[in-house]
Amino acid sequence: MFTAVTTFLLIVAGALVTSNEAGLSVPDWPTSFGSMYRLPAMVGGIKYEHSHRMIAEFLGLLTIAIAVWTMRADRRPWLKKLAWGALATIIVQGILGGITVLKFLPPLVSTAHAIVGQTFFCIAVAIAVFTGQKWVSQAPQQVQEYSPSLRTLTLLSLAVLYVQLFLGGMFRHKGMDWQPHVLNAMLVVVVLTWTAVVALIRYPRMEAIRRPAILILALEFVQVGLGFLALITKVMLGKDAPQPTLDMVSSTVAHTAVGALLLASTAVLAIQAWRHLAAANMQAMRAGDATVAA
Repeated sequence: MFTAVTTFLLIVAGALVTSNEAGLSVPDWPTSFGSMYRLPAMVGGIKYEHSHRMIAEFLGLLTIAIAVWTMRADRRPWLKKLAWGALATIIVQGILGGITVLKFLPPLVSTAHAIVGQTFFCIAVAIAVFTGQKWVSQAPQQVQEYSPSLRTLTLLSLAVLYVQLFLGGMFRHKGMDWQPHVLNAMLVVVVLTWTAVVALIRYPRMEAIRRPAILILALEFVQVGLGFLALITKVMLGKDAPQPTLDMVSSTVAHTAVGALLLASTAVLAIQAWRHLAAANMQAMRAGDATVAA
């Protein structure tokens, strides 16, 4: 859980770098002004960029600790693989961050850096769920599955969210105009609302499904408002501003942060849906096999 919270702080720090146009404030990588350990003067954009790097380095150490600890303390092979996958993801994230600096912020690479960062956040949250007491001590509930399957809807939700991450990242890093991002946002609202409402209607008594579904609806409402505010402050009011304004920075950073929480909540709903509904399907298949054998 601590690693997941630290990852969220790193996402906020990265959003501050982008919104304050501080990506090249520290012009070298992996060193900072030629040093691996010396703290530079934390002024101007340097305080955003170098703080972002320090949080990332700390998160890397946390991820190494999780990978080693999981290998020693957990008996589930798939969780061990996930922990090492998390470490591989954070390494890729760091390399992409370095390339963005060395190649002077290419939009595609910067967007990939953002997408991998949010993916790592989902992995960190998933590990927190998998190591939680409820997951370990409680068996999956046997529930009926309907059509369209909630599992299918959660995967569709994740797909449209990742498209939105790409479009939003390209827009923020000046590789694309804002219209595709806004148009896809409408699709995101429809799909996520559909998924969350279906989850609440079908499984209102299942806490594991109900809680992330409610959280998705709440975050979605906030995110739409923040997106509208970010569009006004960045595209309309801040278009000709000589430097980033406080209202633009605040709205875009908050929009990015809530978007990360929305993605992670959707990932948790997908995990819980697949756990409980897959268990129900397996039970039904075993019952059918027993009937045929009889």
